[in-house]
Amino acid sequence: MFDVITIGTATRDVFIKSEAFKILADARFSTGKAECLSLGSKIDIDNLIFATGGGATNTAVAFARQGFKAACLCRVGEDSGGKDIIEELIKEGVFTGLVVNDKKNMTAYSIILSSMSGERTILVHRGASGFFDQDEIRTEKLKSKWFYITHLSADSAEFFDPLLDFAKEKDVKVAINPGETQIKLGKNAWKEILKKVNIIILNREEAAELTGENYKDTKKIFSVFDGLMDGLAVMTDGPNGVWVSDGKIIYKAGIYKEEKVIDRTGAGDAFGSGFLAGLLRKSGKMAKIFSPEAIEYAIKLGSANATSVVEHIGAKNKILTQEDFLDKRWENLDIKRENI
Repeated sequence: MFDVITIGTATRDVFIKSEAFKILADARFSTGKAECLSLGSKIDIDNLIFATGGGATNTAVAFARQGFKAACLCRVGEDSGGKDIIEELIKEGVFTGLVVNDKKNMTAYSIILSSMSGERTILVHRGASGFFDQDEIRTEKLKSKWFYITHLSADSAEFFDPLLDFAKEKDVKVAINPGETQIKLGKNAWKEILKKVNIIILNREEAAELTGENYKDTKKIFSVFDGLMDGLAVMTDGPNGVWVSDGKIIYKAGIYKEEKVIDRTGAGDAFGSGFLAGLLRKSGKMAKIFSPEAIEYAIKLGSANATSVVEHIGAKNKILTQEDFLDKRWENLDIKRENI
């Protein structure tokens, strides 16, 4: 029996950093900014780092480093990238017997173009991670107290609902950090999904889109979640911190001061896995109700984990261990409570 099975993507990552990558404001791009380089030029690379990533592997390593028995359910190709991912998981103490080997598609690949300010653009080839097949998943092996579900691609949508149904049937608790594909299912679909979920973790943009509420109206966003689920809704907001609602109290926390942002890749995975790890440590692995003290501890661990990750290159490089979190740097975080 595992404490947590993480489910989602696995990628081979290459980080490319150069002073030549410039960030320019430009309304033609969806984010309002563009990462630019000189066309036709030969550009010197300041740093080139190969690593592994993907939501399932990042979070599995985080749980393992926090002392939990973790397994990873992901899909990799039968290539060097897939081999590297599996080898790293084994090294970190993550069970890899659930990893699916894709004989047809190559391992997912990400090229991260990082500016000197820490902002980045990610070029993604979905590869094997995009082809979860329900028939390949041997549910008799999914013996765990919790599922932590990360982003699943469009081709994996048919895998999503049966997985949640299986969890409900077997009384497996579910934490989910959904991706764009799941959010695009729409509010009506999520009315049913949230009945099967114990914790949902999203950023503010995702939370507003899923609920249909105004981006700035925190209380209305949470009122939707509180009305649809019996659990915790967690909303991150970059440098503005994080909000958590348990249906009775809204918790508002700031962030730890970052020494220097190097790369933000993996920050969301680090926060979400750290948050759940904190809850499990303070409330027990089968808890259905979380105390205010456990929620605040979880916020601290999640926030510290994310801060540590963005100060280094690579989504796994500085994921915190239990011992790391004892550092005095992580003792104090401004957290306020407001009754609903």
